[in-house]
Amino acid sequence: MFGLSHDTYLLLDALVTIIGLILLITRFKIHPFLALIIAAGFLGLTSGMPVAQIVKAFQDGFGGVLGFVGIILALGTMLGKMMAESGGADQIARTLIDAFGERRVHWAMMLAAFLVGIPLFFEIGFILLIPLVFIVARRSGVSLIKIGIPLLAGLSAVHGLVPPHPGPLLAIGVFGADIGKTILYGLIVALPTAAIAGPLFGAWIARVIPGSPSEELVAQIAHEPETGNLPSFGITLLTVLLPVFLMLLKTFADVLLPDGHAFRAWMDMIGHPITALLLALLLALYTFGYARGFGSQKILKLLDQSLAPTAAIVMIIGAGGGFKQMLVASGVGDVIGHLAVQAQISPILLAWLVAAVIRIATGSATVATITGAGIVVPVVGMIPGVNRELLVLATGAGSLILSHVNDAGFWLVKQYFNMSVAETFKTWTAMETILSVVGLVFILLLSLVV
Repeated sequence: MFGLSHDTYLLLDALVTIIGLILLITRFKIHPFLALIIAAGFLGLTSGMPVAQIVKAFQDGFGGVLGFVGIILALGTMLGKMMAESGGADQIARTLIDAFGERRVHWAMMLAAFLVGIPLFFEIGFILLIPLVFIVARRSGVSLIKIGIPLLAGLSAVHGLVPPHPGPLLAIGVFGADIGKTILYGLIVALPTAAIAGPLFGAWIARVIPGSPSEELVAQIAHEPETGNLPSFGITLLTVLLPVFLMLLKTFADVLLPDGHAFRAWMDMIGHPITALLLALLLALYTFGYARGFGSQKILKLLDQSLAPTAAIVMIIGAGGGFKQMLVASGVGDVIGHLAVQAQISPILLAWLVAAVIRIATGSATVATITGAGIVVPVVGMIPGVNRELLVLATGAGSLILSHVNDAGFWLVKQYFNMSVAETFKTWTAMETILSVVGLVFILLLSLVV
């Protein structure tokens, strides 16, 4: 068509579609859910797919993603809500701060955010822990930025790199990766990455931009927390990390035991993300609920409230799955895969680059992960020996880069830390970029040994 080869036309079509998707989200302010549907339909029509297959391909992609990720999101959100309301997150933060002392309090904040952030969305974890940043800064006299940047780094690192967060989980489904290995590798990469982008960078940038919290905001959210009947540190840690432990145990059973072994079969069921999160949530109903004096009606109300904010996220993820399937069904993914093989680009670097470009353009880590994984997945079948788990991590790392004015997180951080736009670029944007680049370096190093 237009004198172009079929492959060249498909690539150009995909490029136009992705640019159009970006413009719909950024310039015309179309909701990402609608923008992804429109972009998928456009790609299907212009790529020459039979009309009857276009809607079916989108529907299959949408349902295939939500059949797994939707359940995980609901269970993880419920668990996070119970932890927030019970004071469990506050208990983790207090314990670590007491253990580290005031001189190393910024390291404690990074670890607290890292642990608390495992079952929570970034935004929820931020709102949950930001009062603690103000309280600790006031008590210790340490700069607000020196304490706040490590907290943001801990939350953002697990958000982009560690399941059961939706981005990594979605990429696991697309690439066909093993969830236990992805969690293990994700933790190995995320912790040192968060340390560099958080406490180390935060301590340096705080000398330039110490930060000055809004007095009105401090008065509103930074009151002294209640201390009555909080869950213990050990109980909180056990409850929050139970799903991670069960999923890792499943991976070890798969590695050490032969196929067909009874214990391995049971662990495959118990260590499945849905089962693991369900068991953790059931435990949380007691440890974060009944044991804290919450009645059945109170717990039911909390669980109901937890689901409402996730509706938009679920729809965006589903639409992203539909768009991904359209990339596959139209043949665009295969063309990109063949090009990557011919150009001998490292699949890990390709996954990071694609996700990074989409993140910078759209401001959405979720859209970047969904679209990036869909574009890169054909490479998996064309290059033997590609580590699927590291592809998941590379896509996640790319989706974190260069948060700026088209990202809601940018404005969230700016307002809460009472910074100018320029100061937010120097702190939050720089921290996100360090997370992305350092994460890629650690992933590439890890690829040499796994």
